[in-house]
Formats: sequence, C-alpha cells, structure tokens
Amino acid sequence: MVKIKIVKSEPALIIEDTKKYLVITDLHIGFENELSANKIEIGKSSSINETINKLKDLIRIEKPETLILLGDIKSSIQRISNTEWNDVPYFFEEIKKYVNLILVPGNHDANIQQLIPNDVTVTNSIGLVIGDILLTHGHTMPTENFSSVKKIVMGHIHPVFFDRSSLLNGKRVWISLKTTKEQIFPSSSGEIEITIIPSFNPYFYATKKRFYKKSISPLIGRLEQITDAKIVTLDGTIIGNETILRDLI
Repeated sequence: MVKIKIVKSEPALIIEDTKKYLVITDLHIGFENELSANKIEIGKSSSINETINKLKDLIRIEKPETLILLGDIKSSIQRISNTEWNDVPYFFEEIKKYVNLILVPGNHDANIQQLIPNDVTVTNSIGLVIGDILLTHGHTMPTENFSSVKKIVMGHIHPVFFDRSSLLNGKRVWISLKTTKEQIFPSSSGEIEITIIPSFNPYFYATKKRFYKKSISPLIGRLEQITDAKIVTLDGTIIGNETILRDLI
C-alpha cells in the first residue's frame, strides 16, 4: 500500500511504495531575471545555492531513493535564459550525487532536455503513476487512461494565502480537496482527492496580492463542485476550507 505524508514545515511530500520518493515542484530556477526587470534584486548565486542546500538538507533528513520534480524547474517558458544555461545543469549535477532523479516537465520546461544530464529520467507532460497516485505538474489534463487513480498530486498553482489582517498573509499553503471523479474522468464514478504542493521556490509569493500571479490549471478549472477542502500552512495548521478555496486556485 502506498503511503503519503507532508514533510513538516517544508513544501515537500514523501511517498513510500516499494521505494521512498521525495516530491517537490516549481523551483523556477532563473526567476531572478524577471524580478530584476521589475527592479527587484536578490542575488543570482545566492538563490541557486540556497535551493540546492535546502534540498540537500531535506534529502539528508528524509533519505529518499528518488527525487521527483513535478515541473517548472526553469522559469522561462519557451527560451533558455543565460542564468538557466548555467544554473539548471549545476542544480542537476549537484543533486544527482545524492538521489535518483525523475522530472515531470511543466509548462516552463520547454527545451529543458538541453540542460539536464542523460541519467535523469524524464516522463511525458501528463506525469507518472505510483500505486493509485497520479503525479503531474498540473498544466495538462489527464486522459481516461489514468481514471483508475484515487489521488492526484500536482504543483503549478503556487497556492498562497492572502489576508492583510493575518500574520499568515502572503504565506505558501498546501491545498487538499475532494471532488467527484467524473468531473476529471467522465467515464468514472466515485471520489478523488487532489493535493496541490506549494512552490519550492521561497520567493514565489508576496504579501500584497496585486504582486502575485497564480497559474491556471485546466484540471482545477474543470471542477464545478468540490465536496471538501483543507487549506494548510507549511507547519501543518489548518486555516481554511472550501469556502476560501476560489481565492487560492
């Protein structure tokens, strides 16, 4: 039986089947270029090294056999920026020293094959199945071939909680929701659970909603009815339910 758990205080998930997997999403390596264009500077070398060191610590503590990257490793959509030419290969070379790597491409990962080592496994954009769980970035619609799954784990949305009166304003959150299966797989019945992982990139959120851009998912957009939802902070505190969900997705 597949076991799944959130890594406390981290935007990361553990899945245990015959192997142990660590799952993260939305690194957006090279995003500094976009910030720089808006006159926001954070330091290119400090950003990529912060990402690598944070991930190394997680790998050391959790001891997974395989790291699954659920897409948007780089930040540019079609092109490859100068920063990405340098930092994406550096990221993969450093992390593959410690774990096997599987990449599920996201919508920002066009041409990423030019940047990654040959020993990194790359799936198609729909994703991969472990047990009864579909792991996907979230920018594509899964086909009926995946209708037997009971759970979907995805990224892409970058969920952030906004409430200017709250200390949690602008903080990354987890979203777990339940819905009827036929909304995603029309020929199926029953219930399916969807978990949306927060972005691993710690700078991909803001305290002011007007500075924040959420991504649109065709999968989430298809859901007209949601039977249950939990909004959870990185430290595990439940802060909301389906009544505030539309502000997040």
